[in-house]
Amino acid sequence: MLEAKDLHKAFGEKVALSGVSLKVAPGEIMGFVGANGAGKTTTMRIIMGLLTPDLGTSSWNGAPLNLQQRRRLGYMPEERGLYPKMKVAEQITYFARLRGLSASDAAAAVSRLVGQLSLEGKENTAVEALSLGNQQRVQLAVALVADPVALVLDEPFSGLDPIAVDSLVEVLQARAAEGVAVLFSSHQLELVERICDSVSIISAGQMVTSGPVTQLRAQAERKLKVVVRGAENGWAQGFDGDFTTDADVQTLITVTADDQAVLRSALQAGRVEQFGWLQPSLAEIFREVVA
Repeated sequence: MLEAKDLHKAFGEKVALSGVSLKVAPGEIMGFVGANGAGKTTTMRIIMGLLTPDLGTSSWNGAPLNLQQRRRLGYMPEERGLYPKMKVAEQITYFARLRGLSASDAAAAVSRLVGQLSLEGKENTAVEALSLGNQQRVQLAVALVADPVALVLDEPFSGLDPIAVDSLVEVLQARAAEGVAVLFSSHQLELVERICDSVSIISAGQMVTSGPVTQLRAQAERKLKVVVRGAENGWAQGFDGDFTTDADVQTLITVTADDQAVLRSALQAGRVEQFGWLQPSLAEIFREVVA
């Protein structure tokens, strides 16, 4: 279990974190979501030991994270840390050796990761000559090179095209299936919703909600959608919500506790073509809890 507990951090008079806590279990993919400046990067830097918290702890399996334990974590910083003129294979080898791998183990890791991340044929290409997507792949290879027990990735999908995103998603899902705990930040809420087991939402340095995606949806305000064809205006009066008309089709989206009353009114008015509760998206949940 990768855990941050009650993290506090201020830079002068600016409070960056105020009691932030999160847990990521082995095999879990957690999306870390928040607006710019909410505290995501500060939290990740504290976990990785790049910043010291004013209060709070970060731990792995209950033991405080020290330098030796952090060597077992894979990290992708917000500001990419690659050497642009270094060739791909040299780059991965260099970071593997920094992580303590022997020359032979580093060579094996390079061969494995080049294949996993679709970098074949680019081993002798300078990083600066690669596309952004391939640079991201190299950066992820550096994070994976020491077979980490957990991954801490700051905006790993930023600027990538859909094909590159899908490629990186497959790698992360494969690592999670092997028992690696994955924590990553992103502004791409649809992507977070698609691939994450759980989500933590931070706002102004405070964690506003955290949990499995299904749990967050269950806690969110539900909306009922009713589509009626051939009805006269007026059947939806008395129900608060959004009411629209398109030719002879009327749609009501409402927040109500009495769905049966809405259904009776709709059936009396015309032909009901759709009736059901809408599943709130992560974007809707985010707007609700942050607001």
